[in-house]
Amino acid sequence: MRSDSIRHLLPLLVFAVPACAAPGGDGGRDGSVSGAAVTRTEDRPGCLDATPLRQALFGDLHVHTSFSFDAAANSTGATPADAYRFAKGEAIPFWPIGADGRPTGSITIDRPLDFVAVTDHGEFLGERRLCRDPESPRYGSEFCTTFRSDQRVGMQMLGAVITTETPRRTEELCGEDGSLCREWAMSPWQEIIEAAEDAYDRTEGCSFTTFVGYEYTGTPGISNYHRNVVFRSADVPELPVSYIDAPTDSLLWRRLDEVCGDGSARPGCDYLTIPHNSNLANGRMAPYRGLDGTLEARRGYAEKRLEREPIIEIFQHKGGSECINGLASVFAEPDELCDVEAVRVLGREETVQSLLSGETTLRTEECPEGENGNQGMLGAGCVDRTDFIRSALVVGLEEETETGLNPVKLGIIASTDTHTATPGAVAEEDWRGAVSVEATPEERLQPGLLTSGIDGNAGGLAGVWAVENSRDAIFEAMERREVFGTSGPRIRPRFFGGWGYAENLCDQTDLLEQAYAGGVPMGGDLPEAGDGAVPTFLAFAARDPADGAGLLQQLQLVKGWIDADGTGRTEVIPIAGSSDNGATVDAATGERSGEGHDSLCTVYRDETFDPGQHAYYYLRVVENPSLRWSWYDCRRLAAEDRPAVCSDGSYPETIQEMAWTSPIWYRPE
Repeated sequence: MRSDSIRHLLPLLVFAVPACAAPGGDGGRDGSVSGAAVTRTEDRPGCLDATPLRQALFGDLHVHTSFSFDAAANSTGATPADAYRFAKGEAIPFWPIGADGRPTGSITIDRPLDFVAVTDHGEFLGERRLCRDPESPRYGSEFCTTFRSDQRVGMQMLGAVITTETPRRTEELCGEDGSLCREWAMSPWQEIIEAAEDAYDRTEGCSFTTFVGYEYTGTPGISNYHRNVVFRSADVPELPVSYIDAPTDSLLWRRLDEVCGDGSARPGCDYLTIPHNSNLANGRMAPYRGLDGTLEARRGYAEKRLEREPIIEIFQHKGGSECINGLASVFAEPDELCDVEAVRVLGREETVQSLLSGETTLRTEECPEGENGNQGMLGAGCVDRTDFIRSALVVGLEEETETGLNPVKLGIIASTDTHTATPGAVAEEDWRGAVSVEATPEERLQPGLLTSGIDGNAGGLAGVWAVENSRDAIFEAMERREVFGTSGPRIRPRFFGGWGYAENLCDQTDLLEQAYAGGVPMGGDLPEAGDGAVPTFLAFAARDPADGAGLLQQLQLVKGWIDADGTGRTEVIPIAGSSDNGATVDAATGERSGEGHDSLCTVYRDETFDPGQHAYYYLRVVENPSLRWSWYDCRRLAAEDRPAVCSDGSYPETIQEMAWTSPIWYRPE
């Protein structure tokens, strides 16, 4: 096994030297790089910097603007077009709000993104417009007058619709059949589409890619059941299919298939869905919701989910969804990094802010087997093993042993879930809030609503390894799960699995060619093993190249498997670098010290491998400690004005930024 910093070689390999690639072909859906580069569904030239060895692109697939009923952007008026302008590096209006109700500040991203999808809530586009447009037939109604009286009141009035198992549009506002709200949703939906089309760079320069999308916002029992829906092109349905139209994931996929029609006739209407904030789900994101437990139903569900839901969001401003310590249902040693930006901690008493009852103190416990909890969106209720990706992936292995199909075969991304039209605004030193009542340091440092305020964070980024920066290429990368997520920095990880990678592969100039030829990249399935073969993994990463970005501390391999007794297990295995490198941050001055790496590379053999056990593996990249956003906000205030969280140790002053690759799976023959 090799574990060191290869400064002269690895950055070149991670960024991949571009080589022109021809259009057409199968897009390498199996993860291979043979054949042509990307399947075209749109009329546009290929990108000048296309490369069959794929390049790292960074984006945000979870973005809200003033078109969302609960968006803080309603105070600034920021639109989908503004969100795309921000992502490309332009300044947009921002807090504070002046006496005339208009924003007096501005905000600019530290570096432009490569791709973005604005994902405003699909449920209430019409309702919001009916109550805010003076020309609407409902503007002067009692409902709309009350709706406009206070932002939180308006959010609660509409949000109550999606907290039930059987949602219905508000008859007083939408009419008996809901048609008025659907009619008034047409215009904002078209604006969302047009904004994405106008911002998309279709030239061969390929500087910026947009996707038409929306959020499907199911919140039964005030638990998170949300998904973002991303379309391959602008050939999209007449209106979003919302939670009101389809209150389970299987119904969502069925309705989207119906409105998109035959894929061969409308290839651009292809779509995928991305669950997020499973950490707040109270067990409701477990497979098969709303279906019977027959083998046929389970297999049918798994087939459709494998087709339409290839990835999941692991990190965003409402916390991390990778893992939680203390589950009785999955055996694992404690992992201190599970607690970084953790909203849910087993055994901890939480004081949460309820829209209905004010402050409530609750103790976080594991859900009883087969039961769901409630109020996860408030940081409350029980925790299920499917609420966290590491243990949920084990559930997928268990299902595969019973049904032959894995319904939790999910690649990994991250995003921000910004509600201020600021995709990619993840800089800890300049984070200015994501939701309502976060406009000032004083507000951000207080307990907030819906796991915000001091409990929130700046969010993460989605990464893809794509042939080029185009809709087709990025969409295909997401389909094959060759994607990764970061907690904010632009760390570039690569991860391959095979059966015979050479121990000195990190030293080879054709490392990537050998990696693809000898195995599968992140998101793939290990091929069949020969007798006595042991899985071998190539893991490497380069740090964020920006000035002042953190150095890498270590690479960790995370393994999950089903043992001979049928018990689900997970393990974190350090494979390069070390946590004992003396890296620290002086909380008084903010000065960093200790060793670190620009890049790390290793070839690792799993000598504990059992060919009869289902397993998965993913790579976690860990930075040296750095300062949390709240440290900066505390120092923006005079010492006498700082709240208790600035000095009482109840919240950490430092964090460790991370990146996570999609898993590689193994299934016995």
